[in-house]
Amino acid sequence: MKLTQKKAGLGIVAVAVAVLATAALANKHGGPDGMMGMGGPDGMMGMGGPGMMAPAFDFAAIDANKDGKITPEELTAWRAAQAASIDSNGDGQLSVDELAAMYLKAMTATAKAMATEMVARLDTDGDGKLSAAELVSPPMPSDLFARLDTNKDGVIDQAEADAAMQMMQHRRGGHGHGHG
Repeated sequence: MKLTQKKAGLGIVAVAVAVLATAALANKHGGPDGMMGMGGPDGMMGMGGPGMMAPAFDFAAIDANKDGKITPEELTAWRAAQAASIDSNGDGQLSVDELAAMYLKAMTATAKAMATEMVARLDTDGDGKLSAAELVSPPMPSDLFARLDTNKDGVIDQAEADAAMQMMQHRRGGHGHGHG
């Protein structure tokens, strides 16, 4: 195998590892902006549809009278306040644009947190940025490519990549939700 092909292969592996790390980080944080689905089948305590996220449960914020207990009325009021915070035009209705803005805000915060963590982890020269060399040389076992190349033909094919992804998900306790 030519040296340039090896470098290209290693670059692809490095990108794959970065993508896997990103997916793992997203799973670790539970979704956009560290948010976690709560309550009911819709994931947002009765607000919205499938896949919607709710801010992490904040007992103190929901307990409006600070008596150490949450009543159904306090929970309803908190949920209404959450909906109102998304309703940017104040018409009492959540439009597609308002919901999209909510998702974009959460996804932007998540992307920034993930990028910050990635720079902190991979920035070997401490300049607060990632050079191409730092990006393609993440701290990983030096024999990673060889371990992924299970049939030892000098390349990683789709089946080997899929097997590696399944192994990583299994080790992390993931169930694989079709992300790739």
